[in-house]
Amino acid sequence: MNRLEFIIAIAVILFVAFALGWLAHWLVTRFNQVSSADLGEMENLARALHDAEETRDQAIAYLQQRETELTSQLSQTEAELRAAMDGLREARTDAEELRAYMESSDQNS
Repeated sequence: MNRLEFIIAIAVILFVAFALGWLAHWLVTRFNQVSSADLGEMENLARALHDAEETRDQAIAYLQQRETELTSQLSQTEAELRAAMDGLREARTDAEELRAYMESSDQNS
């Protein structure tokens, strides 16, 4: 192989490499193009996601408020139960004392 044949072979190889690179670039850009319909669909999905996140945040806020209310109501009910149990305990003690007093007064009579 002489010098001229070598130069021509190198030129052909470089041209083929250039053509393959250009073809690869064209294919990549062709497949990566986003159509306007896809952009519209992505906008709709983004809007729906934003609305869903707002709804979730509102639900979380409502649940926290409701939990606070129920915790307060439970504490109040427990306090009322303790007061009622203390009152019942005192009433039983008073009833026992009255019963004992009546039995002792019946035995003395």
